[in-house]
Amino acid sequence: MTRRLLLIVLPIAIVGCSHAPPQTASVVQQAMPFDPGYAISAADLRRDLFIFAADSFRGRETGTPDAQRAAAFLAKRAQQLGLEPAGDSLYVQRVPLARLVFTHATRLAVMTSSGREQPLRLGVDVAPVISVDEAFPEPKRNAEGEVIFVGYGPTDDVESEALARFDLAGKVLVAIHGAPARVRREQIRSLESQRVLSERLARLIALRPAAIVLLMSGSAEQLYEQFAPRLLRTVVLDRPGERLEEPAADSARSTPAILMGVARRGSPLLPTGWPNDAAPQALGRQLSVHLEVERQPFTGYNVAAVLRGSDPRLNKTYLGYGAHYDHLGIISPRRTGGRRARPDSIANGANDDGSGSVALLAIARQTSYFTAHPTVPIDSIVTEFNADAIAGNDENTLSLVGPRAAPNYLSWRVGMIVDSVNSAALTPLKIDRRWDDPEDPDVAFEHGDHYNYVKKAIPTIFFSTGWNADYHTVSDEPQKIEYDKLARVAELMLESGFAVANRSTRPTSEAVTQSISSRQP
Repeated sequence: MTRRLLLIVLPIAIVGCSHAPPQTASVVQQAMPFDPGYAISAADLRRDLFIFAADSFRGRETGTPDAQRAAAFLAKRAQQLGLEPAGDSLYVQRVPLARLVFTHATRLAVMTSSGREQPLRLGVDVAPVISVDEAFPEPKRNAEGEVIFVGYGPTDDVESEALARFDLAGKVLVAIHGAPARVRREQIRSLESQRVLSERLARLIALRPAAIVLLMSGSAEQLYEQFAPRLLRTVVLDRPGERLEEPAADSARSTPAILMGVARRGSPLLPTGWPNDAAPQALGRQLSVHLEVERQPFTGYNVAAVLRGSDPRLNKTYLGYGAHYDHLGIISPRRTGGRRARPDSIANGANDDGSGSVALLAIARQTSYFTAHPTVPIDSIVTEFNADAIAGNDENTLSLVGPRAAPNYLSWRVGMIVDSVNSAALTPLKIDRRWDDPEDPDVAFEHGDHYNYVKKAIPTIFFSTGWNADYHTVSDEPQKIEYDKLARVAELMLESGFAVANRSTRPTSEAVTQSISSRQP
């Protein structure tokens, strides 16, 4: 039997802010009955996902009626399963949000030395960054200056010092984010990673330019494909009294304007001879940036439910399960079935993260999860499991992130529990630990909904099969999902949850020391 509560939370995802997005959550309370003969059904998962990731939900974009219908679908399922409501309004928790939308007054253009103006297309050529997170000052929305191409740097202190010898304050700095030709193969992944992207950006900001343009090359182009839809429709928490500053206050913003895009031959932001000519140089052009942004407040909804445990000593504490249920909505049309196929513009989000959402519904037939803004006391949550894109890639491979990636070995002991449950399975999943590394160049652990729990010192495990070619595209559809694998991952999360929930003590790692830093859980 389960002794702790199972808390199940399905949140909405918020980009450009450190809070977790709308989420489905299921929490299992300690001391709850468990039928060892119970098995999660691939057929049930397939049924739910074909409904949840259907075109009728129009991609479940946060703040749209489509996302509200998705939340209602999940809440109804939770009610049918007999779970206790854990929101502030039955099964839903209301989240005050705002969408930041570029108006038609936004202008981006390059002026050539001959005086010819070449407009930059919003979302095609570049996408502005208008909100990063709470710890990062808001970038400027107006900038103008001479365009200086700085090549692939700076990525280290030597390159930063070399650029610092020049007066680049007030200029527009254009850098390629990627790997130069003739670098060693083992360096390419790091140079194209998100970690180096952040480091490169910080080094460029230190040069006090008017604006920074980061153009992706190589496999880093996928980063732009992932970022662009959210950058163009940024969603942030809507705090009381918070409103956009007037344009006159833009001078008070200390961070330069930031644009992202893809490095393409012939771009007015690159040397004429690029990619053959990648040397730092002045381009003899001017970039003008004027961003007009409208704030559109709305209410988002987390879905939260509880399956209560039976042990009176433990059933006031929770094991949380989470997965975000929203996705991108309607995006640029693409043909996915050949030249004669009709263009598809609905990003169905079957794997990301319909797979996690329906897995939590399956788990909720035995358990329940929690949300980032807790509707239960935050210190009553002993562990959180987050599922995001758990049904793609190799049929027997799963990434578990947290045992080594979490600070101070916070999730080490929970990782040992999950590993032991997996090892005892009839057909164990092969665990991929590349992301579970404090030095992971993609810093995958810090970008999921689970990281908000880590900030509260709650042990967390991130379950994922990683991102494939369908990620954030219209081809992420339910017919591509590996349902048998999805069922196996959900069962691993369920059985690991029961192993944690029935412990008499919290799965903390106080006794773990630096001596284990080189070991794998």
